[in-house]
Amino acid sequence: MSKVCIHLTHGIEAPTQADRAFLIARTAIEEGHQVSMFLAGAAVNLLKDEHLDTILGFGPELRSYYNAIISGGGKIYLSQISCDSRGITSADLDGKEVELSPPNKLVQLSIESDSMITYG
Repeated sequence: MSKVCIHLTHGIEAPTQADRAFLIARTAIEEGHQVSMFLAGAAVNLLKDEHLDTILGFGPELRSYYNAIISGGGKIYLSQISCDSRGITSADLDGKEVELSPPNKLVQLSIESDSMITYG
């Protein structure tokens, strides 16, 4: 089992890229890999309920990817700076298994991972 880090900066304005990042994360988990996602920039908005319950790109609702990633042991980190600058509040993240993180968390994940995939 290898460690995969997926870094996403696209949000609803680039639905195919956003959708593909979650698809690849789910697929890697299904193949037995350890997955961490780091969402920054516009991507942090994707964890709002209004976006989790929509279809982006060509896949199912984003929430189905999110649920598969979390239930499969994946970790999702959100840029604290991006959340603060976009007005993402604790209410937006209530009940979601995510960790608000500083930039050095992305550096740490990239160093610790065997592979890094970037959509940004």
